Amino acid sequence: MTRFLDKVRTLRVDDHRYYHQSRINQTLHLVSAISFLVAYALLFIDPAAAGLTGWLVGMVTRQSGHIFWEPRGFDTVHGVSYEYKESIKAGYNMRRKGILIMVWLSIPLLLRVRPDLFGLVDAAPDFAGYVHQVGLFWLALGAAGLLLRTAHLSLLRGPSWGLAWAVKVLTDPVHNIDIYWKSPLALLRGERLDPMQDVLPPQRMA
Repeated sequence: MTRFLDKVRTLRVDDHRYYHQSRINQTLHLVSAISFLVAYALLFIDPAAAGLTGWLVGMVTRQSGHIFWEPRGFDTVHGVSYEYKESIKAGYNMRRKGILIMVWLSIPLLLRVRPDLFGLVDAAPDFAGYVHQVGLFWLALGAAGLLLRTAHLSLLRGPSWGLAWAVKVLTDPVHNIDIYWKSPLALLRGERLDPMQDVLPPQRMA
C-alpha cells in the first residue's frame, strides 16, 4: 500500500510542477475542483446534471487554464523542454486532450442531427430532454475516458500505475482545493507564476 501511495504522490507532484505553474491556471483549477465536488454529489441525485456540471464548468475551466495560461516553452524551473513533459505525461497530454474535446463537442451536434443516435436511443421529445441526453452522454464519455486511459496506462507501465492514475484523477478535486486555495491571493499580489518551492526533486516513473 505504501508503494502504491508513493505512485499516486509521484503522479501528483509531477502534474503540479510540470503543468500547473501559472497562478491563473491554478485558480481555474480551484474553481474546477469545487464544481467537480458538486458533480460528484449530483451523481446520486441527477446524473445528467452531474455530466453537464462536470463538463461545462469543471472541464472548461480546467482545460482553458492549460490551453490559454500555462507556459508552453522550455521549463527553466525544472530544466526540461515542453516536449519532454508531454512525452512522459501519464494522463491526457495536449494531443489526447484535443481528441477528447473533439468527441465532447461532437456529442451535442450529433444528437441534434440524429436525435435517435441511429436507433440507439429514443429521440428526446423536447429541448429539456435533449439537454438531459447530452448530460448523460457526457457523463458516459467522462467514465469511458477514465477507464480507457487507465487500461492503456496499465498496459504501458503496469496495472499499479494505471490504478494509481485513476485514483489520482478521482481525488484531484480534493487535492486541488488543498494545494490551490491560496492561488487567487497570490494572483492578486501580482504573482503570475508559482515559484514551485514546495515541489520535490524531479522524479521519473519506474
